[in-house]
Amino acid sequence: MKINEIREPIQKRSIEKKEKIIKSGFELICEKGYYNTNTAEIAKAAGVSTGIVYQYFKDKHDILVEGIKRYASDIFYPMLNVTSNIKIDKNNLDFILRNMINAFVENHKLSQIAHEEIMSMTHSDKEIAEFFQENEMVMTKNISKILVDNGFDSKNLDEKVHISIHLIDDLCHEIVYHKHKDLNYDVMINLVIENILNFMWNSGIILL
Repeated sequence: MKINEIREPIQKRSIEKKEKIIKSGFELICEKGYYNTNTAEIAKAAGVSTGIVYQYFKDKHDILVEGIKRYASDIFYPMLNVTSNIKIDKNNLDFILRNMINAFVENHKLSQIAHEEIMSMTHSDKEIAEFFQENEMVMTKNISKILVDNGFDSKNLDEKVHISIHLIDDLCHEIVYHKHKDLNYDVMINLVIENILNFMWNSGIILL
């Protein structure tokens, strides 16, 4: 095998070892910061040699990207889980939106340090920024499809859904990260839901 040639593990033990490197490396980067973490520290945290790390990854950036891919499924798809087994109509949208907000808030709380570190990386790392942009559109289109499948109008639906998602995401950031003491979050949640529903009614997403 050539020096620095990256190999894909086949045996169960090797697969587990690679996953441990990803998990340990991602957690360490989120704890210390990307630029304050080196490959030797990741190897130590994973319980392997530095040479083993380089068998599976070119550098710590590759480890971070793999970690983000696993983390992204927890960040981007809680909204879809809320709507996966329920019939959506104009009478239960308020209930569904509240569940979406609660799922998003709880998920942000569980991954607060990771989320902050990754979001800062999107401003300096083109590959990570593009990955998040692609996943945002996947979520937007999946929610749009769910709405269309439930009888909602499809005109400019992706754009309208995308705006609504960002309203919810901004609300979650306020609740989890910014925590302005003078703001009533129950009121804010109600206002976000009210604005999304009004937006849907006035733009013709919700069919009579």
